[in-house]
Amino acid sequence: MVDPNDATRDSLKTLLLGMDRVWLEAECSRYEFFADVAAQTTPDIGLIALDHNPEKALELVANLNASLPSCNILVTSSSSDGKLILRAMRAGAKEFLQHPVRLQDLLDSLDRITDRVFGRGETKARGSSVIAVAGATGGVGTTSLAVNLGCALAQDPKNSVALVDLDLCLGDADVFLDTIPDYTLVDVAQNVTRLDFTLLKRSLTKHTSGLYLLPRPAQMEDMALVTADDLQRVIGLLKATFTHLVLDLSKSYTTLDMVALQAADHILLVTQLDLPCLRNVVRLMMSFGGIKDVAERVRIVVNRAGLESGNISLKKAQDTIGREIYWQLPNDYRTMVEIRNNGVPLIEQAPKAAITHAIGELAVALSGGKAEVSAEAVKAGKSRILSFWPGRSKGSGK
Repeated sequence: MVDPNDATRDSLKTLLLGMDRVWLEAECSRYEFFADVAAQTTPDIGLIALDHNPEKALELVANLNASLPSCNILVTSSSSDGKLILRAMRAGAKEFLQHPVRLQDLLDSLDRITDRVFGRGETKARGSSVIAVAGATGGVGTTSLAVNLGCALAQDPKNSVALVDLDLCLGDADVFLDTIPDYTLVDVAQNVTRLDFTLLKRSLTKHTSGLYLLPRPAQMEDMALVTADDLQRVIGLLKATFTHLVLDLSKSYTTLDMVALQAADHILLVTQLDLPCLRNVVRLMMSFGGIKDVAERVRIVVNRAGLESGNISLKKAQDTIGREIYWQLPNDYRTMVEIRNNGVPLIEQAPKAAITHAIGELAVALSGGKAEVSAEAVKAGKSRILSFWPGRSKGSGK
């Protein structure tokens, strides 16, 4: 980026440094030096502020467009003069942003540049992974998994993790974390165009594990205030801020849930080994098949595995649903009741429990590491010691 004005350069720098998807390679305070800086660093995007000297800045845009065509030029100006915008575009600028630059406008510009360079849907925000946790029915442990998976991911210091409770009616992620949030999804959704990264993080509740929580609305009548477009913008903002975003879906598969599914890189469909759950898995997979790319991202997670009484065998379950089981979580009803009632996550309440290890290794696997919990380990209530915890080797976080 280049901007001879210290004040506006600092504000732009603060905005960019808060974005996980952006790496600020170099900043420059002189137009005449910027072409050499860009030639040495070969950036994907060159951000040029026009206000200090529009003529010099536009000349730089044209020169950079000719000498380094791989660099997408984004210009900013406090002016909204149509002639200036037209001249900037003719010189080679790909995007024009009015100063002061709003976070949402910057994200939209980066998305458009990404779409033009790589093709729509081909890339995602650098280092950002969206994990949707859905259930085959109520009571299968969806929120338990979402909360504890988020806490497990947050143990890696390279990760920054946020959890969004999308059960707008009866969500209870805040209860699992024993928190009383000051702000909810409604507050963020209604102010998303005015938020910067600092205000966004202040709007979320940070748990001692490092996990940030964005809870469901406090009042049921506020449910209608969050639209699909609002949620898309909130997810985009969170993806730019956090390395991992966990979405705890409702059991109604509403319009908002479908937005979450389409935004997710990984979809964990939680089930138990009983007939009603497996029947719902089949129904859901048939429905997901009609939505582009959703079914391919679904991974079946069996909760309370090893509970022999009344359960269908794992082989029979796989034959019934026609898919492999991706992960198994051992049955540990007593521990799970304790953590829910105490509002303390597994990593703090029961760090050595088999289910804590199983969820931790799932976090490793979703982060690109190698981890597995065998059927024998689940049945025996055992799991190998994680390489995920601090002081051990960690996943890549990508």
